Amino acid sequence: MTAKHWITTLVIAASSIALLPAAHGQSASGKFPDNMIKLIVPFAAGGGVDGAARLLARQLQTDLGVTVVVDNRAGGSGTIGGKAVQTAHADGYTLLFSAATHVLASHVMATPPYDPVTDFTPVARTGEAPLLIVIPPTAPQKNLREVIDAAGKSGNNWNAAIPALGAPSHLATLLLAKQGKVNFTMTPYRGTAPAATDVAGGHVQVLVDSIISLQPMAKGGRVKPIAQTGAKRSSVAPDVPTAAESGYPGLVYVSWYGVWAPKGTPDDRVQFLNKAINKATEELAKAGSLASLGVEPVVESVDSFRKYIATDVAQSAGLLKEAGFKPE
Repeated sequence: MTAKHWITTLVIAASSIALLPAAHGQSASGKFPDNMIKLIVPFAAGGGVDGAARLLARQLQTDLGVTVVVDNRAGGSGTIGGKAVQTAHADGYTLLFSAATHVLASHVMATPPYDPVTDFTPVARTGEAPLLIVIPPTAPQKNLREVIDAAGKSGNNWNAAIPALGAPSHLATLLLAKQGKVNFTMTPYRGTAPAATDVAGGHVQVLVDSIISLQPMAKGGRVKPIAQTGAKRSSVAPDVPTAAESGYPGLVYVSWYGVWAPKGTPDDRVQFLNKAINKATEELAKAGSLASLGVEPVVESVDSFRKYIATDVAQSAGLLKEAGFKPE
C-alpha cells in the first residue's frame, strides 16, 4: 500500500469512527440512558418548582443508575431555561422541568422566543398543587363567600395581588373574579414574596397563589387563608375548605408540573422517560415526599399529557381574553 493510499485509509477510518455514535447521542453501549441526564429548571433554586425537580432528579438517579442533575436557568419568565432545552440535542439527555406557566409563553409574551406547545415534546406530567386564597390577617371576612360579597359591594376598590402575569396565580384570580362575578383591580408584583408581604400589611385585599408558597405565612398568621382551589382539601392545609365547599364549585384550578424534551426526540426515548418518570413519581408519593410539598402525584401517558396541555391552554387563553389581557 502506498503512503497516499495509507493516509486515505486513515482518513476514511477516522471519519467512520466519528460517525459511530447514533444521531441521537447514543453511546457505543447502545443503552439509553448511559450518560448524565440534565433537568433544566427555568426558575431560581429554592422555589416550589425547583424543590419538586430535585426530588424527581434524585429518584431518577437511583432508579436509572445514571447521574441526574438539576440546572437552574432563571429569567425571561421561564423562557431562558426553556430556550436552552429547545435548542439542545434531541437525544433525551436534556429535559425541561417546569410548571404550567411554560405552556402559556406565547399568550403572555408579545415576542416569545419559541412556541411552548409545538417546539417541545411533552414527556410526563408529574404533579399538581392547589392554590391558596388569602386575605390580610386583620380583614373581617371569615370565608370565601364573605370575601366575594365584600368585593362585590366595593366596586373596583378591591385589589388582587398578581405575583406573575400569566402564571397560575393570575389565571386563578381571573377565574375567582369570573365565578364570583366581581371586578378586582389587578396589581402586578415581581414574585410571590412582595405580593404576600403587601397582603400581610393590608395594602392589598386578596392573593391567590401556590399553596406551597403561601402555607408558611398562613401557618404563621401573617395572612388569613380562606379557601383553596383544589378539587379536595390539601394534606398540608386540611383545615382550609375548598372553593367548592365554600359555594363556588366552578372554582377549581391547580398549578401543575411537567417534563418536556426538545422537539424531535425519538419516540422510544420519550416513552422510556415517561415510564421512568411515572415510576419515580409513584415511589416519591409512597415515601410521602410529594405530600410534604403539598403536591398531588400525577401518573399518566405521553398522549394524556399532550391532551391535558391542549385543554389547559384553551381554558387559560379564554380567561386571559375575557379579561382583556394584552401580552407584554
